[in-house]
Amino acid sequence: MKNIIVTGGAGFIGSNFIHLLLSERRDVHIINIDLLTYAGNLENLADIEKDDRYTFIKGDICDKALISSVFERWDISAVINFAAESHVDRSIVSAEPFVRTNVCGTQNLLDCAKAAWQRNGGFTDGVRFLQVSTDEVYGALGKTGYFTETTPISPNSPYSASKAAADLLVTAYNHTYGMPTLITRCSNNYGPYQFPEKLIPLMINNCMNDRPLPVYGDGMQVRDWLHVEDHCRAILTVLEKGKVGEVYNVGGNNERANIEIVKMIIAATGKDESLITHVKDRLGHDRRYAIDSTKIQTQLGWKPQIDFESGMKSTIQWYLDNTAWIESVTSGDYMKYYERMYGGN
Repeated sequence: MKNIIVTGGAGFIGSNFIHLLLSERRDVHIINIDLLTYAGNLENLADIEKDDRYTFIKGDICDKALISSVFERWDISAVINFAAESHVDRSIVSAEPFVRTNVCGTQNLLDCAKAAWQRNGGFTDGVRFLQVSTDEVYGALGKTGYFTETTPISPNSPYSASKAAADLLVTAYNHTYGMPTLITRCSNNYGPYQFPEKLIPLMINNCMNDRPLPVYGDGMQVRDWLHVEDHCRAILTVLEKGKVGEVYNVGGNNERANIEIVKMIIAATGKDESLITHVKDRLGHDRRYAIDSTKIQTQLGWKPQIDFESGMKSTIQWYLDNTAWIESVTSGDYMKYYERMYGGN
């Protein structure tokens, strides 16, 4: 049985990854470490919480004693770091939480993993540290071109700067100590369990409640959209097949302007475009991101399976079918789940 630490596993991508890993790999035991900040929702994992291959620990990845104790209790073969503050708007208001979690937290995980693996016989072929990053570390693109793994890092927001700093630490630990590290950088994700401050679930929820649909500026900011299930399969592929020390870009080959996404949701929910409300553009808003995922496709055999139209259709339907989940999140009731189920604070 392989013991795998998943940090931030109660969040959007992390919870989807845990579901995928438990369903497709029988020989794993997942230790999910999550502080349960506003974006962590244990209701996302309610259906697997009694699985004997799953252990949840409420905790901070900056807590050295806690992280070290996990490595002491279990023989850990892999760490997959999803834990991050990830909302650009929040980083503009205050960068400190982003630096603390994304930079200091990653450094603490690296130190604890390094110490434990060296103590237990060094870095073997069986241990791996996978950092889940973002295409935003590359900065902005013009109207043409794509991010490749050799594109220089040039972040433009406090959020992306903190993720870039974490990536550099991961790379440094590989070069300096020989740690078996991997980095994935993905494009914009969509799918079930995404916190409703993000574009797609926000617009779906507002449409359902006939609320205004706030669109930054002219809405022509372009993003490459990737279904979360495809992203999770890419992470699993890199974890199992990736070459240590490498970076792998993960994209969906689905460039869409934000306004196009909003209008697609309006049409699918039977609402009217009069709900669109253009608001002042975000400070430092990058105009276009687009991923070249040739490397992971040619070297590791991964490629996206879910086309954007069907993925959006199923995503919209998921939110329409799970109004209780949305209500729990928007009301804040989801934050009481840990206390109800685990008797904690």
